[in-house]
Amino acid sequence: MGWQAVVAGAIVGVVIVALVREWAAPAAVMVGGLVLFVLTGILEPVEAFVGFSSPATISIAGLFVVARALRDHGGVGVGVDRLLGDGSSGSRGALSRMVPPVVGLSGVMNNTPLVATAGPIVRDWAQRRGVAATHLLIPLSFASILGGVLTTIGTGPNLIVSGLLQASGYAPFSLLTVTWVGLPLAVVGGLLLVVVAPSVLPDRRSVHERLAGHERDYTVRLRVVPDGGAVGCTVAGAGLRELETTYLAAIVRAGSEVSPVAPDTHLEADDELVFVGRVEQIRDLLAHPGLVEAEHPQTRLLEGDGHRWVECVVASTSSLVGTTLKEVSFRGRYGGAVVAIHRAGQRVQDKLGGVRLRAGDALLVLADTSFPERWQGSSDFAVVVPLDVEVAGGRDWRRVVTLATLVGMVALAASGLVPILVAILAACSVLVVTRAISFRRALDALDRDVLLIVASAIGLGVGLDASGVAGLVAGAITGLADATGPLMALAVVVVGTIVLTELVTNAAAAALMVPVAISTAEQVGVDPTGFAVAVAIAASASFLTPIGYQTNTIVYGLGGYRFGDYWRLGLPLAVVVLVTTLVVVPRVWG
Repeated sequence: MGWQAVVAGAIVGVVIVALVREWAAPAAVMVGGLVLFVLTGILEPVEAFVGFSSPATISIAGLFVVARALRDHGGVGVGVDRLLGDGSSGSRGALSRMVPPVVGLSGVMNNTPLVATAGPIVRDWAQRRGVAATHLLIPLSFASILGGVLTTIGTGPNLIVSGLLQASGYAPFSLLTVTWVGLPLAVVGGLLLVVVAPSVLPDRRSVHERLAGHERDYTVRLRVVPDGGAVGCTVAGAGLRELETTYLAAIVRAGSEVSPVAPDTHLEADDELVFVGRVEQIRDLLAHPGLVEAEHPQTRLLEGDGHRWVECVVASTSSLVGTTLKEVSFRGRYGGAVVAIHRAGQRVQDKLGGVRLRAGDALLVLADTSFPERWQGSSDFAVVVPLDVEVAGGRDWRRVVTLATLVGMVALAASGLVPILVAILAACSVLVVTRAISFRRALDALDRDVLLIVASAIGLGVGLDASGVAGLVAGAITGLADATGPLMALAVVVVGTIVLTELVTNAAAAALMVPVAISTAEQVGVDPTGFAVAVAIAASASFLTPIGYQTNTIVYGLGGYRFGDYWRLGLPLAVVVLVTTLVVVPRVWG
């Protein structure tokens, strides 16, 4: 083993640990690892930064633009609301209506904006129809992931793997290369979602769960104004006892907490009242006479007359993770005041300014009317949901242009007349030229963190190959294959990719495993394309945690799930991925 392999292995090890331990933002970690490859002399700058000009990176950037146009004008939200029906057939009936179109649509558009758009609508529909939202939101995310492996343009890892395969001297994926595995996986996985999800996912609508878990409850601290009408009143007399969806959890008086709170407890000036409840009544409490926000009255500092209520979910790649609202000066930075925080499975009763934010936290924000437009698509928020508007329908010429452009892009890519990248860029050009999407909005649609991660991941994959690490790992897997057969080598590659995806980003997992997969295939004497497809499928198979895939993070905050909810449905799906891949790949590329 040469020194380059030792150093490269150490660099990648540090990158993985840094990503798992969240020492810094994923994009910063990945770029830093790439720079270390250059500084140590393992890669020349041209080799290291090839990912920034890679067709895979540019294709993903283009798909972000197409997805933004679809979200703005494609009528996805209205379609989801109408598709689910009246709720008379329960959650399983809703799943049977929702899963197939989500799978199909995710095959031709980026699934992150799809889930960000459909998720809030699915949740609101479930609340109106008396269906458990927890039975629908994780399946929504998982269905979008299954759809992502239907075509090469369905998800980023497919394009990354295709680019690295081409860089190794093999033909890149066509539009339907991954479909050989993706189609049976989508069919079997989709059926599993419909049949199994309502049985294994929790229904947190029961009284017990609402009291114990408060899965969609926010916590807000209000102060009794000294000269207000609430001073001297009992809790019941002030109208704070019999609240429909909210209750007074505690009173903080002179630094001491009074809990539980009795109905005849008298309120004193400057008491801090800790309320736990649903969004609607939290908003009403802020208008209650004699009560103001316990901390600095942020809502009173907002300028202008037009304001709206917005719910934001903190993204896993957000710069807010690990910080407090005070440290980032949230109001000044984002133009909105955080009134309450919801954290799945755990009450947040500390003062808002001192709460260290986590991925998946939901923030109730009072903001100016342009807040959703300004921050929707930002890397800081997985989803931004206005709470005071109805989902708009309607038709206009931009919807026709957007949908026609999507169909044309897929047809052009499928025909093989032009490379996939050209089809995507042509679609972007049509959307901008026809003004279906403005050039500024197209630029805003680009998720810079994701693109940095993708470009850096490709460079790290090149470094693993050039340093000899990929060959060494492949040699170890080949040794296992000599004793048990090539199928075992394929199984090791698939399982290794699935595990790595849950630890780091799916882009990183794909890029790090492709060189290993290609070397392994060459050494065991099989077509490397099959092993590459297996990596692409497994890199997207993030079903076990809420942090392995962006869509999982979105529904984590929206549905109020707990961390352990994911593996209940995700583990059977991971097994389906493994079995389907092991059955199909040897038969197609054996």
